[in-house]
Amino acid sequence: MENTKIKIPVPELFNKDECLWFLSRDFDDCMYRVYKDRVRRAFGEAGSIMVVDVYMMPDELVLEWLNMKPCDQDIENVIRFVSEWFDLETDLTQFYSIILEDKRIAHIAKEYSGLRFIGIPDLFEALAWGIIGQQINLSFAYKLKRRLVEKYGTFTLYEDEKYYVFPAAEVLSEVKTDDLRALQFSEKKAEYLITIAKAFSAGTLSRELLQNLPDLESRIKYLTNIRGIGLWTANYALMKSLKEPSGIPHGDAGLLNALINHGIIEAKNDKASIEEFFKPFTGWEAYLVFYLWRTLARPKE
Repeated sequence: MENTKIKIPVPELFNKDECLWFLSRDFDDCMYRVYKDRVRRAFGEAGSIMVVDVYMMPDELVLEWLNMKPCDQDIENVIRFVSEWFDLETDLTQFYSIILEDKRIAHIAKEYSGLRFIGIPDLFEALAWGIIGQQINLSFAYKLKRRLVEKYGTFTLYEDEKYYVFPAAEVLSEVKTDDLRALQFSEKKAEYLITIAKAFSAGTLSRELLQNLPDLESRIKYLTNIRGIGLWTANYALMKSLKEPSGIPHGDAGLLNALINHGIIEAKNDKASIEEFFKPFTGWEAYLVFYLWRTLARPKE
């Protein structure tokens, strides 16, 4: 049986090499595998997990189902996920025009042109990842994520390899703190992760609930009222999952280092200069943060 293939057009400003670089970065993300011309990941839930290749072409993405024939709803769900994952609906023209007006950062519009904001469409996964990564380096954070996913996620086998989907909130809501401690989670992180899992499982937290709130401020307030979700985690999850355009993860170490590297601030506590710098980028703050993070991998001159 021939594999199902679906084509998705991409915007003119789409850089497949930059997107694939970001997905890789040698951090061993357990949710997908990155190849030279594509990324492979699992979609669905226990009992019906699809393995799909997303081929990166200059003017389109080609989705190829590898292990099953999808129904129309499956195709719709994967297209929606991929479109959100690579932020295919956003026109970056205005963003670049604003960047080019600031000589300190003008280079990023040229060097990373077409880099899309790579998201985490599943809100529970985005919040969980935000909690996992608190106050540890990325390498260890990815190790913790892999342990969590391999212990509590579901998977399907394809060509003798396991492809996982992120653990459901309902599953993690039943986990005990000591179970996560055994995976080297700190006690606090274990408690926080279980707390948000219970909130999702009980229906007191969801993507739809946050989307129905009137603005960014009310969404942040709602999230930060939940134990374990601070301002950084709230902003990060809203940026990565709901594509909140004005989200800024204040206090983020990488962001502060990038601002120092570009001569925007001299001291990390210079809030006035940071606020002034972001003013022209109203509605593009999250994209600017994402591109500044990208510069941290730029060779030093």
